Amino acid sequence: MQHDQDCCETVEIESVVGDLQDLVGEPILVAEEVTNRELPPKGEDYDPYGSHTWTFYKLATRKGYVDIRWYGESNGYYSERVTLTKIIETEEE
Repeated sequence: MQHDQDCCETVEIESVVGDLQDLVGEPILVAEEVTNRELPPKGEDYDPYGSHTWTFYKLATRKGYVDIRWYGESNGYYSERVTLTKIIETEEE
């Protein structure tokens, strides 16, 4: 997971609930992304003319659950999305 930072916006992890080690080396059994722009913005310095997005990633393996909460805000022109990249390992001959 990552966000490529650009001008006039910030996107960062707000919280992680669960143990990330529960995901390492285990098949992901549940993977869900939930995005919400209706939740209240964080902080008192919120720009009412800008944009804000909460993004929640809910991941689970047989070892446990992990919820990662991201928060992004911008002037409305720039992306507040998080990029999730799946890396597929291939066997070399």
